[in-house]
This record gives sequence, C-alpha cells and structure tokens, in this order.
Amino acid sequence: MEFVIKVSQFLLSLSLLIVLHELGHFIPAKLFKTKVEKFYLFFDVKFSLFKKKIGETVYGIGWLPLGGYVKIAGMIDESMDKEQMALPPKPWEFRSKPAWQRLIIMLGGVTVNFILAYVIYFFISFGYGDADVKVDSLKDGYWIEHPILNEAGLQTGDKVLKINDNAIVNDSDIGQFLIEAETITIDRNGEIKTFDLPEDFLGQLSSSGNKDLFEYRVPFMVANIADSSANKTKELKKGDIIKSINGKELVYFDQLEETLNGLKNTTVNTEILREGKILNKELVLNEDGAFGIQPYRVHPDFEKLGYYEVFRREYTFGESFAAGGEKFKNTITNYFSQLRAIFSPKTGAYKGLGGFKAIYDVFPDVWSWYSFWKLTAFLSIMLAILNLLPIPALDGGHVMFLLYEMISGRAPSEKFLERAQMIGFFILIALVLFANGNDIFKMITN
Repeated sequence: MEFVIKVSQFLLSLSLLIVLHELGHFIPAKLFKTKVEKFYLFFDVKFSLFKKKIGETVYGIGWLPLGGYVKIAGMIDESMDKEQMALPPKPWEFRSKPAWQRLIIMLGGVTVNFILAYVIYFFISFGYGDADVKVDSLKDGYWIEHPILNEAGLQTGDKVLKINDNAIVNDSDIGQFLIEAETITIDRNGEIKTFDLPEDFLGQLSSSGNKDLFEYRVPFMVANIADSSANKTKELKKGDIIKSINGKELVYFDQLEETLNGLKNTTVNTEILREGKILNKELVLNEDGAFGIQPYRVHPDFEKLGYYEVFRREYTFGESFAAGGEKFKNTITNYFSQLRAIFSPKTGAYKGLGGFKAIYDVFPDVWSWYSFWKLTAFLSIMLAILNLLPIPALDGGHVMFLLYEMISGRAPSEKFLERAQMIGFFILIALVLFANGNDIFKMITN
C-alpha cells in the first residue's frame, strides 16, 4: 500500500507539471496562429497508450514517462522532422513567426512552471500557515550521530548557533544554509565552538546514504512492539514513555544504547509514564540488547511535554501573497545554491544527483496533500530552472539562439540548429543516464 501511495503521488505530480509546462508552449503558439501537431503527456516511442485528434492537433499519452512534448510545426525540436523543414516555410509554421513571438512561445513552459509554484506557495501559506521549531527551545541541543559531523567535531547535545555567518533561529534554517556550509558554530554547555566541515561535505553526505544530520532529542515513546518481542505480552500501550531503566533516568531516546550497555539477555525494571502516571514494569532485553520496541520519532505530545517549542503562524488571504512570495524566492535561491554546488567538482555534490528514483523517494509513504503540493511546487521550480539551462534541445537552448537572432539580426542556419539540437539531445541523454545511474549505484551500495 505504501508503494502505491508513493507511486500515485509521484505520477500525479509529474503528470501535472508536464501537462502545464507543455500547455505553456501550446497556448501562445495557438494565440500566434502557429500549428501545433501534437500535445503529449510522456513520450510515444513507437506507440501511444492513448491518442485522439481534435482539430489539427493529436492529443495523447505515451508509454515512456520521461517527460512530455508539444510538436510545433516548422520548429527544429526533438522530433528532428527534416522532411518538413526541407519544404518552403508556411505562414502557420513556427519558423515563419517573428522572433519575439517565437521567444514568447519558448518561454511559455517555464513561465507556467514559475507561476504554478508561486500559486501553490500562496495557497499553502493561506491554507496551512507556517510551523517551525525554535532551536533555542531544544534545551539539550540536537541528537547528532552522523559520522561526517562527528568526525568534524560535533556531538549530541550541541546547540547550533550559526552556519557560516548565518544565525540559526528556526530548525528549517539549518537545511537552508547547510548546502553551502563551510563552518558550523555551536554552543556546548555554554562554550562556543566553531568547526570546519570538509570541502566535499555534500559529496560525502551523498555517498553515505544517511541523511539524518540534526535530529530532535525526544523521549523513548512506544510506537509499535515487534511480534517476535518478548515484551509483546507486557501490556505496553502506544504513547507509553520509558522514563528509567534499573533506576537510571532515561531523558532522551539517544541515551538508550549507553543505558543498556552490558544488559543483553536480561530482565530490567522500568518506569513507564502513561497519561501522567508512573507505572513499574519488568521488560526483557534480547540477545542484541534490544527491547524489540519501535519508538516514535515525531509525535504531537513531544511539544506538549516540553521537548521543543513549535512556532506557528497563520496568514490572511492578503498576507499570503507576501508569504507565498517569500517561500517562492527562498526555494529558487536554495536551488541555485544546489546547482552551484553540483557544478563545482570539489564539493562532490554531483554524487547526490538523482533521477526518477530520487524524485520518487522524496514523496512520503502516507498521503499528505501538504507534502504533495509543497514537493510539486519545488519540482515545478526545478523543472523551470533546468529547462532554462542554455543547452540545445532544452527551452533555454532555443531561447539562447532566439536572443542571438534578435540581437544580431540574423538567425542561425537550420543546418546549424539541427546539429546543435542533436548535440543537446546527447548531452541530455548523458545527464539522464548519469542521474539515474547514481540512483542505481546508491541502491546497490546502501
């Protein structure tokens, strides 16, 4: 069921983005009386899952979910229709239109993607507001057990104050600034320390497969008990919090390993907090020194119990325009930071480049409209920015040649454009293979 939910969200988001992007090309093409021969969701290599001709356009769904396209008559695109291009230009063809009209047609897709992202962020702000954890409410700092951070000098209990020169106020600030992090300043029991991160921090992080960097320190709250666990019959309930083991206080779950050291295959006395009351129970540890109990990592009661403070803000309809714009701007800024890191080999960030599997993985395994729309907005911005890269075969490549034509007063030859399109196509294939190859490599090695 979890697989079905993730796949459904992935395909719905991808389909929505592709259709709206191609619609961004389709609408101005029709407004400028340019013939659109095909409008396809996914690629129809050899055959289509569905197609229907309405007017002069064939609408269809291909079987290869790697994108979509509109085939505009008289345009050198991925179809490489040389036969049509060899004929004299017709007034309804793309190549017969003024350069400014062709530029608008080519920019239509990314424009729609940017507008879509902003609209989503607007409605997220209005419908959900904002919620974030104040870092100063984490009284005993973060749970930090990632080897890369530990090797850099950080440890559990550290309170994050700054990343580079950026002050950390909310938990989300860490993710925002970590992409370009060189130093992290922390408070450790009142002592301020600054640690240097390795130059290839992002590359090491991508290779490790472990993305848990700064986690909240929360109690050991019972979520599920394994059927094979000897504690299945101990009448534990979801939401029970184990407060002590053999008289030793257990404040946070991250203290469990140290507390259970040397207690394999034994029975221990525990204090359990349930609905404000303390219960005493004997629990059994197996040969691995574990209870066989799965804890909650996130739970609404953690805030109520004072483990951290969540700052919430709601927006009026009018305020949502600015709040959505702030989210829109921050997402674009962060994505450009990611691109700079990826194109800088020394950071090793290219190791984290992923394909369709990576996109699929970001969707949660439970249906959440908030997560779905937030991820769709991010992917819409990603699609827009990537399409603007000046690579032939992408919208940015077409825009680059159109701007050259508008500035110089002469268009590149059709032969040159055909060759450039072919080169761009091979570059894209190489990037797709590299990104999806990274996905496969991570699946094998992690």
